[in-house]
Amino acid sequence: MKKKNWSLLAMLLVLVLALAACSGDKDEKSKKDDSSGGSKDVPEKVDSSKFPLAVDNKDEAIKGGTLQVALVAESPFKGIFLQELSDDAYDSEIMNYANNSIFDTKEDFLLSDKGIASLNVDAKNNKATVTIRKDVKWSDGEPLTIDDVIFPYEIIGHKDYTGVRYDGDFKNIVGAAEYHSGKAKTISGLKKIDDYTLEISFKKVSPAIYNGGDGLWGYAQPKHYLKDVPVKDLVKSDKIRKAPVTLGAFKFDKIVNGESVQFVANENYWRGKPKIDKVVLTSVPSTQIVEALKAGKYDMASSIRATAFDSIKDLKNLTILGRPELSYSYMGFKLGKLNKKSGENETDPNAKMNDIPLRQAIAYAMDIEQVTDVYYNGLKSRANSLIPPVFSAFYDDTLEGFKYDPEKAKKLLDDAGYKDVDGDGIREDKNGKKFELKLAAMQGDDKTEAIIQFYLQNFKDVGLNVVLTTGRLIEFNSFYDKVKADDKEIDMFMGAWSTGTNPSPSGIYAHDAEFNFSRFTSPELDKLLSDIDSPEAVDVDFRSKAFRDWQVYMAEQTSVFPIFYSIEIVPVNKRVKNYDINYVDPVQMQDWELTAEEPMK
Repeated sequence: MKKKNWSLLAMLLVLVLALAACSGDKDEKSKKDDSSGGSKDVPEKVDSSKFPLAVDNKDEAIKGGTLQVALVAESPFKGIFLQELSDDAYDSEIMNYANNSIFDTKEDFLLSDKGIASLNVDAKNNKATVTIRKDVKWSDGEPLTIDDVIFPYEIIGHKDYTGVRYDGDFKNIVGAAEYHSGKAKTISGLKKIDDYTLEISFKKVSPAIYNGGDGLWGYAQPKHYLKDVPVKDLVKSDKIRKAPVTLGAFKFDKIVNGESVQFVANENYWRGKPKIDKVVLTSVPSTQIVEALKAGKYDMASSIRATAFDSIKDLKNLTILGRPELSYSYMGFKLGKLNKKSGENETDPNAKMNDIPLRQAIAYAMDIEQVTDVYYNGLKSRANSLIPPVFSAFYDDTLEGFKYDPEKAKKLLDDAGYKDVDGDGIREDKNGKKFELKLAAMQGDDKTEAIIQFYLQNFKDVGLNVVLTTGRLIEFNSFYDKVKADDKEIDMFMGAWSTGTNPSPSGIYAHDAEFNFSRFTSPELDKLLSDIDSPEAVDVDFRSKAFRDWQVYMAEQTSVFPIFYSIEIVPVNKRVKNYDINYVDPVQMQDWELTAEEPMK
């Protein structure tokens, strides 16, 4: 069978019918037929290293003003504005403007002492001391004390806690398990030294603690404001949904559920009152964001898709910033279920997808390289590991990954016993019975349908009948609801992880991690994860090897496999001043400025 090629114009106009219509040699891969019988070049790849990290605006700033931000979202945001309970990317983006983080980071995403809190680690005795500044106030004017740092631990560890942060890392705190089970009234490993100092005792201390791991929590919450709300009721409380009290540069002012949030400058912000008066975040579908930016409705857009780059790159009213994302997209396979009572993931040896050759064949069948060529301008690349390259100390660029190889996919399936018994081009299962796989994928922009349909054709090309769960792409919130619930209609699913600044994979792949959506566990996996965050990993060479061993093992098991690494593009209106996207020592929010009353058109 000849390798199939895409018609670019057909993809844009009719999505599905001509996705694999043009066959040809590899030499023709850089050309796509158009409707006139000529040819159309594949979009030129962008040199992502040339994106600036900061705006260059030397115009005189106005006083105050309102920053207009587009929250690019396909679904309404949930509005759970408490870090201990939120697991939604949209809510997290919103909370950044009123952040309750107590730690800043420096090179290699290590915790620094420039934030509200500093960290001193006594690894020999498995202890750490958190010390907070004495000049910090909440947005309601009340002083921040160490009780507010302890309070989130009491929320997460509580027996009525409804979130996903009570995991293996959290249980590393001495006394956390006893508190959670109700055997103790306090977490014995948390010792208040004075109003500004907390000593934490851990079962073990590893290098992960310096990135905020090992159970260390990086946020404070206002105990004076929330202490009377039962933990089980926090998620629906107006105190976090309508009127949160926060520590960030801006404070919540008006919330229209699922649609918009208005912030005003926090006069009590410890770094100083912001120069901008207000920030308004408005939810905007990806299908509308390009025209909205062009019309000057917004100053910047969050999470704009790489597929939109061609449409905004030449707009004169924007500066396009870019940086490698702390994330990756992936394909996951359902291999078991979460035991909600024990909080443990349980792999089912009889699960349909519990067959390594089948999973690897699916990985080799996907022509991700061609998708990056046609749609992503070099802003995405096929991933080879579950550690993003931005973590240069632990990412292994020598790993081969799953490059497009349909012949290898076919051989894996043949050897594993998935054969086309009746000659219709579709393989039956090992018992000769009809074999159908259900794929859950999220709604996106107007290109997403074409891309997913192309992948379905990829699978068909190697003889696999893969259909969409629900028969269509799934709305963002519903997608994750189904994945978290281990919906029986999902065999495989396409998602994405934002890793945060801690490269340790335990929070996503451990046996007691609720985020382990594939539900894959094994003693070998437990050992590999333990090595990464072990006391021995203080030795850099030991930890680097532990990371590599884990990456190799996950590729061999293929319970999930990575799809893309991405360059994050951030369009910024040219009236914005003193703004950057540096991971290390960025311009702080209180110093952002505007040079005109309205965004430029």
